[in-house]
Amino acid sequence: MNTRTPESAHAADPADFVPFSQRALSGKVALVAGAAHGAGRAEAHVCDQLDPARISQAIGQIETDHGHLDILVNDIGGEAYVEWGTPFGETVLDTEMRLFRAGLLTHLHTAHAALPLLTLNPGGLHIEITDGTAEFNASHYRENVFLDRTKKAVSRLAFGLGHELGKVEATAVAITPGWLRSEMMLVHFGTTENDWMRDSLDEIRTEPPRDFAISETPHLLGRSVVALAADPDRHSFNSSTQDTHGLAVRCGFNDLDGSRPDSWSFITALENDPAADPREFR
Repeated sequence: MNTRTPESAHAADPADFVPFSQRALSGKVALVAGAAHGAGRAEAHVCDQLDPARISQAIGQIETDHGHLDILVNDIGGEAYVEWGTPFGETVLDTEMRLFRAGLLTHLHTAHAALPLLTLNPGGLHIEITDGTAEFNASHYRENVFLDRTKKAVSRLAFGLGHELGKVEATAVAITPGWLRSEMMLVHFGTTENDWMRDSLDEIRTEPPRDFAISETPHLLGRSVVALAADPDRHSFNSSTQDTHGLAVRCGFNDLDGSRPDSWSFITALENDPAADPREFR
């Protein structure tokens, strides 16, 4: 599913296409807020993203050590605090506000502290990691008021920042993965990276659900970030929300198993056909 708006859509010239394997970020400095592992050559910093002073300190250290910042990836979430199935008026407000603070305020604090360094030189890239394409989120409710508001606000943050950053030759984009097969989800469903597909399609098991067969690894999101950051035409995506499947198709990369899961098309198909086969969307 390609979720670029008509204003930001463009057709890539085959003559200008750069294979994913040849896209490199050599010499670039990236700040990834919320990453766990898998970043390659990296420096880990413990920082409370709800404390502006600590964030400013971390940004200052980047400036001291490297002198510039080229890429910011805002990827902190608060899904662990969702009270699924509880009506808004019956939720524990303090718990649900933790979701809002972790999933949105951290993004605002980090962006505010990092943007002066990110825009010091032309070409800076600000990436918000969200959940759901702009088209999907515009017509679907996320089953929880706080989660629904938080995820849509993250996409809107990229939209708004794009209007400001465009004036200084920088770019802001939101990227959504599909159904992310994170370590947390594997543990939650009692399956493994080797067995998730088999277990999802096992009619005897109740977990993971059958829909989990459309899931993708965090590597697909990581490759999406790399592909976008290395794209010389990345500013054409400014202010838009992209999904991992659309970027994989455009930039020529796959998930670890060689597939390109199209989660959002599958979820939409399920609304018309509950028996839709997730394997046909990989």
